[in-house]
This record gives sequence, C-alpha cells and structure tokens, in this order.
Amino acid sequence: MTELTHVPAQDGELPKPTEYLHDILRWHFDPATGSPFWLAKAKTLDFDPLTDIAEISDLRRFPDVSDDLRTVPVEDLIPAGLRGESFEVFESGGTVGAPKRVIDSTARIKNIDWVSTVLAEHGFPEHGHWLHVGPTGPHAVGRSVRRLAQLRDGMCFTLDFDPRWVKRLIGSGRTELAGEYREYLLDQMELIVNTQNIAVLFITPPVLEAVCARSSLYERLAHSLKGLLWAGTSISPETLHQIEETFFPDTTVAAIYGNTMMGVAPQRPREASDTHPCVFRPYVPQSIVELLDPETGEPVDYGERGQVLVHQMSRDLFLPNLLERDTAIRVRPATGDSVDGLADIAPLRSADAPKVVEGVY
Repeated sequence: MTELTHVPAQDGELPKPTEYLHDILRWHFDPATGSPFWLAKAKTLDFDPLTDIAEISDLRRFPDVSDDLRTVPVEDLIPAGLRGESFEVFESGGTVGAPKRVIDSTARIKNIDWVSTVLAEHGFPEHGHWLHVGPTGPHAVGRSVRRLAQLRDGMCFTLDFDPRWVKRLIGSGRTELAGEYREYLLDQMELIVNTQNIAVLFITPPVLEAVCARSSLYERLAHSLKGLLWAGTSISPETLHQIEETFFPDTTVAAIYGNTMMGVAPQRPREASDTHPCVFRPYVPQSIVELLDPETGEPVDYGERGQVLVHQMSRDLFLPNLLERDTAIRVRPATGDSVDGLADIAPLRSADAPKVVEGVY
C-alpha cells in the first residue's frame, strides 16, 4: 500500500490534489486498509472508486453520507489500516437536525498545527494564556483551541458553553432565556479574566458583541488581549470594522471558518487587492471546498456566491460530496498560492433550505 503524502505546512510544497486523491481512494477502498463503512458502501455504488474517480470534480459522484453519520456505529468508520491507533469522536452542532458524528486520530491535529503557522503570519502572540469562549464537550473546536494554546506556549481556559441549548431556546421562541444564558457566559468570563492574564481570546461574534456592551469585562480584555480569534457565526463587514478599529485597535484580530465535517480554514493574511475584509483559506488537499450554484450544481465564477461543498480526505476519514448549509463568495487565490479563498460566509437562503438557528455559535 502506498504511504500517503502528508499535508505540509503553509510554506511547504503541497502535493497535487489529484495525486493525493488517488492515494486516499486506494487507502479507503482496499479491504486491507479501508473501513467497514466504506467497504460496504462501495458495493452499492454504480461506479468503481478506484478506476472511475480521476479528478476532484468526480467526487460529486459519491452519495452525500451526512445522514448516515447521525446513526452509524463509530467503529465502522475506523479504517482497518489504523486499527490500534487512538481515535476520538466528535459531533456536529446539530444546527439542522440530529448531530452527525465523525472520528479522528491525527488528521485534524495536523490541520490545527498548520492553522498555528497561519496565525503566526497574522502576528498572533507566541506566548500567553488563551480563553476559549465556545463549545467543548463533543465538539472538535474545543480540542482545536486547546491545541493552539499549547502550540503557542499558553494554557487554555474554557467555559461551560452549550450551543445546542441556546438554539433550542431561540427555535422555540424563548429569546429572553437565550439572552439570560448569554449573560451567564459573560459571568463565567469575568471570573476568569479578573484573576488570570488572558492574552488571546477565542469567541463567537454574538458573545463578543455582548462582551463589548459589558463595560467592566470589555475594559479588562481590551487591556490584556494581544490576539482575538473569532468564529462560529457570520459577521457583517461593518461589525468587523468596529471590532478591529474601535473596540480592539491594539489587538491582532483574525478568524477561522470550519465545522465538524470540513475541518478548519483560517483567515489568510490580507492583501492590498482584497475586496473582502476576511478571506478564508481551506486546508488543501485534506479539505477541498467547492462553491456550487444551488440551481445548476456547477462551480460559480470568482466573485460569485455559491453553496459550500466539502470533500474531507485523510487516512482517518473520507467524507466526499458533503453539501453544507453555508454559502460563500469565491475569491481568487492569494499571491503565490493556488487555493481559492472563501469570503462572506452566510447561511443558505432558499425556499427549501433547512431552518438555521445560529444562536451563540
């Protein structure tokens, strides 16, 4: 069996996506190394993954297995070639239904290690404690932020933060209770920032706006923060400008876009030619993102909005052709790069789109 090419850091030479794709397919559809899930699924396909999938675009021939991930026994997802390795289970946020479950051994850790190098390009501090104001529990983002803190020579403080409960409150019209829960999150933050020197804050836009409205908490963070990393829900250019220029002018601000299925795409450093204040760069070739026209299913042109289609490919897990409920604008690659950027992330707006409740994450 051919050893897979590891995805290198940002400054390394990337393997060609098609070569990487073929290695991944050989791994997951060989009985000696593949998972029970994909070996069984292969028998139901009307094509041969090993001979009929030549290019990234061919991955759209695979069925979207999102619904399977809500119920499949997680042991069936583990490739035979990695039996004996340590795996963790992570769940999606359950935004549009029952949570989906994925497994991970080292692939997402490599993704986060690369994110740390991108944060260094932004000028994030190399030392200092982090405060993670986001989900932990079954969600991958909790482990991801803890690892970023460790890589950057800091300890990571966390809160009790349950986004599913807030989504339930908002979805049932109990917005007053949702507001009370948000204040509870701020109370937890104050207990930490009043006694610990927090250099980097990971937070979601709705909670960050609430922080800026609570003067005692905001003033403490504005004094100590050297880096601010936001993620989780969409944010308007006007609000982002206020955060960067008015509330935290002396703090390095960046963002990440991602979810349980696709992994993490960090904001790339801004270029003078960028027309969007925040452009995300996926972790290619492990995470391939296509932006498709919801009507035609074809890729959109640069500058146009398309629905996010994710192909997650690693030795740990193979998840092709996952159509997300997000949309984004396709942006040309940065100078010296070959990977398209994603900008202005927003929920899909259409008559048949699933109802999305963002809440606090």
